[in-house]
Amino acid sequence: MEKEKSKQKLLLAVIQGDDYPETVDDLNHNGFFATVLSSTGGFLKKRSITLMIGVEEHRVQAALDVLRHSAGRRQQMTYSNMSMSAAGPNPSMPIIPVQMSVGGAVVFIMDLDDIQKY
Repeated sequence: MEKEKSKQKLLLAVIQGDDYPETVDDLNHNGFFATVLSSTGGFLKKRSITLMIGVEEHRVQAALDVLRHSAGRRQQMTYSNMSMSAAGPNPSMPIIPVQMSVGGAVVFIMDLDDIQKY
């Protein structure tokens, strides 16, 4: 009798290029392996990375948790000179801290008929 195959999913996760190293390290540490595709898009044409992750259906939520933790939207403190003119920043104006939203992931989840590794 043939062993029943578990259902497989393909996650396509589009993340910011800056989040790539930590995200792939975290995925690998948690037993997930990803194929990395460079991509461009989104606001200001920033560098993006698309991760192809094949997982068994029962591990999808664990993979999503890693992606949310490593590449999800979050607040980050940056410093900005609020006085901008055509000549550029005014050095006499103080630099102030500003909270910015960074990161973010878009994940597409698809059914797979099969995954084969050689």
